[in-house]
Amino acid sequence: MQLETKDCDRFSVMSTRFKPGLVSITFRELSIKQIVAIVAEAGLKGIEWGGDVQVPHGDLSIAETAKRLTLEAGLEVSAYGSYYRFDDCDANAEEKGPDIEAVLDSAEALGAPTIRVWVGRKGSAEASDNWRQAVIERTQEIAEKAAARGMRIDFEYHSNTLTDTSESTRRLLEEIAHPAVGTFWQPPLLMSHEDRLAGLKSVISRVTNIHCNFFGQNDWPNRLALSEGEADWSDYLRALEENGREHWISIEHVKDDSVESFKKDAATLVQWLSAMA
Repeated sequence: MQLETKDCDRFSVMSTRFKPGLVSITFRELSIKQIVAIVAEAGLKGIEWGGDVQVPHGDLSIAETAKRLTLEAGLEVSAYGSYYRFDDCDANAEEKGPDIEAVLDSAEALGAPTIRVWVGRKGSAEASDNWRQAVIERTQEIAEKAAARGMRIDFEYHSNTLTDTSESTRRLLEEIAHPAVGTFWQPPLLMSHEDRLAGLKSVISRVTNIHCNFFGQNDWPNRLALSEGEADWSDYLRALEENGREHWISIEHVKDDSVESFKKDAATLVQWLSAMA
């Protein structure tokens, strides 16, 4: 199935399995009100709020405000991007990320269904068995706490973490074996399209939200218009559609970090998802 990005007016509905959104850290310099406004204007459906700028960990008043403004605009909160990194599993960690209780409190006040966490600060090839086991046990603990509040935990799919490969990600999720734990997905950098697609398919049963962007052959930070990635994203969306689960497809990173680029990418994404309805 070739996705069309032309003649958007002929599409009256959007795929019910996919919801288009924005990851707020795409525009760290914008306020909550500004983020809500551009997302609503672009015709997207929701926002993944970041915990490093717009909705800081532990500030429940700001989280409640973000939730209220999001809902009042007819949007949904798709996730809370916490930037928790399991630093509390390593007594010798040089960096200390946010306290998980503050993360849970903010996510709950925000009304987020899932909390995105980063699995450490080193790649799977560098991680010791002891560190990996500590992460597994800590994830199980956090998942129980999140589930008690009606939320879940999902991993960032990223280099220099324990989810830097599909193999490591799949193994980690199998070892954690908790229904409230899964993974986000985004096309990994410095990898062929064929390998990216194969990686997605290998973990697809545990994939929840998707971060959507398109990079050139030299990858980061060579961000391009999303429309230039239609051939690649056609394959990704087809694989996700065949999987039969619901997914947020949220734009993260846009050309030149500009709002105008975001608007164009949002129109492209809406067209793609409408074509799949």
